[in-house]
Amino acid sequence: MTSTADILECTRVDDTLVLTMQRERQRNAIDAELTAALDAALNELDDNPELRAGVLTGAGAVFSAGTDLKRGSGAPTARGGEYGLVRRHRVKPLIAAVDGPALGGGFELVLACDLVVASTAASFSLPEVRRGVIAACGALFRTARALPRNIATELLLTGEPLAAERAHALGLVNVLTEPGKAVESALELAGRLRVNGPVSIRETLRALDSYHAASDETGWAVTQRAIETVLASEDCREGILAFADKRAPGWTGR
Repeated sequence: MTSTADILECTRVDDTLVLTMQRERQRNAIDAELTAALDAALNELDDNPELRAGVLTGAGAVFSAGTDLKRGSGAPTARGGEYGLVRRHRVKPLIAAVDGPALGGGFELVLACDLVVASTAASFSLPEVRRGVIAACGALFRTARALPRNIATELLLTGEPLAAERAHALGLVNVLTEPGKAVESALELAGRLRVNGPVSIRETLRALDSYHAASDETGWAVTQRAIETVLASEDCREGILAFADKRAPGWTGR
């Protein structure tokens, strides 16, 4: 049986918990085991009073490719939702440390974090439309919250990647760093938070979460409607078959 440490390494650095996804051979694609491990680790971050912040990163050349298309990502968790993170109501800052491509659900993990540190080796993309499916874990509304609307629309409709340098210029990325330095820079950012009052941090995050709650509820409702329509389409079936066959899809628009 795979141990938690084999799929998610949890390291404590002072009062910051560093979570490193370890499915490098699968480009850190998220299966049920990784979802469960992320949920447990984030519960620890939420509940342990000695921890002040978290850093989420991925081992190897890819931050995360999103859902494991062969095995699935497992059921949403009670506290975290999809991937154990996407619908979580957190009161401690979580920093994404991105040192490679964040694709699809991997980008949606980034969008679920509070702050983003990225190296120049990072990129962000939502390639679902190229497969005839749709971004299902928050990107339909969170991308437009994190980026200008036209840029968000471009990412969602083209499936093309956004380079880290441009993401930084547009405000998605808080700190841009050299390749291999994302975690180090994320820990430095966590240190900048550490000097501030924990109650102030907690209540600020809670207020931000409450402010976005109504729009999130609407966002999840429209996402669900879009998912149902797409999954019932001929194009969805064709996109999945074409992806499996490694060929260009023949879209019909139905």
